[in-house]
Amino acid sequence: MKRLSYIAISFTVCGIAGSCKKSYNPPAIQVNNKFLVVEGVLVNSIDSPTVIRLSRSVKLTDSTFASSPETGANVSVESNSGENFPLVEKRGGIYISNPLSLNYSNQYRLKIATTNGNEYMSDYVKLVLTPPIDSITWQQQNDLTINVNTHDPLNNTKYYRWDFAETWQYSSTYNRTIAESNGLIYYIDSTNQTYNCWKSGVSSDILIGSTVALSKDLVSQAPITVIPQNSEKIGIRYSILVKQYGLTEDAYQYFRILKTNTETLGSIFDGQPTQLSGNIHSTTNPAETIIGYITASSVQQQRIFISNNQLSNWNWVYNGTDCRLISIDQDPNNFLIYNYPDTSYAPYYFISPGSIQLAKKVCVDCTVRGGTTNKPAYW
Repeated sequence: MKRLSYIAISFTVCGIAGSCKKSYNPPAIQVNNKFLVVEGVLVNSIDSPTVIRLSRSVKLTDSTFASSPETGANVSVESNSGENFPLVEKRGGIYISNPLSLNYSNQYRLKIATTNGNEYMSDYVKLVLTPPIDSITWQQQNDLTINVNTHDPLNNTKYYRWDFAETWQYSSTYNRTIAESNGLIYYIDSTNQTYNCWKSGVSSDILIGSTVALSKDLVSQAPITVIPQNSEKIGIRYSILVKQYGLTEDAYQYFRILKTNTETLGSIFDGQPTQLSGNIHSTTNPAETIIGYITASSVQQQRIFISNNQLSNWNWVYNGTDCRLISIDQDPNNFLIYNYPDTSYAPYYFISPGSIQLAKKVCVDCTVRGGTTNKPAYW
């Protein structure tokens, strides 16, 4: 979900005698609007829980671009037959249910009660049965493009949305044999290695598709993501998990407008901004603006792996830091004592008793670049 922002506009007026510049701040940017933003899908699955993210929008005049999580809310899923399924806040603004077994004969809505006493409800929405993903494919010319293929033999779905989670393995420049803790050197083994790391990310673009104009409900080679040539992501091995959701027509039109408003503006040839109206409302203050659209569907998913040796001319080399080595002498009374004053360096290996080589930490410890040494269970 893209954040809602306001823009301060400056006009420059130039005359014959000279020029002047005067800032114009529209009244709207003076209003402290912190709109509630609701993101998530009511998922019908015995394996995947429903995850709802609540946050507050920010303005361009704010000092941070990060939205603030809406914590401490009571969140639940309700059916029109009286069922109620609570969600629990697992971390700031992220609310998760147990896996839900929903009834396609019923309709469902999201209910939210925030700590300030306000209550919000989505409209009741139809539960959509999502067809399986046929395949996830990729092609490489220079960059690498990942696509999804699917079809509904009953011609019932017609509107689709996708998101993904990606994971990639990378390594430090050197595979060190020693490290330091509290001024003492210790040996590295498979239980405490810092050479191989894994990093993860999630999709941020709005990925939707429609087959309404086609004779068959068939999606072929819908683009999911593009990985630039020589990206670290496929320096060793890469994995992507694509999730697919069926949409109603109303939900598709919402995400289509949202995509236009947030991703394809910027020139006179792009589509113009359109009023966006979601399906979540405040029962406390009907005039309040809420950002978001709740959908309900089953979910289909598929994972693929891509290794560097499957690609052509893909050569990733870390060059963010000078990884030249330096040598130092150790305390002759205790070779395990480490007291080098420059903390940006770390031990690499013993050259000989009493002498070791050092490298920048980022060159011997892959976690410095944001990853984890915990190999995913699916790897």
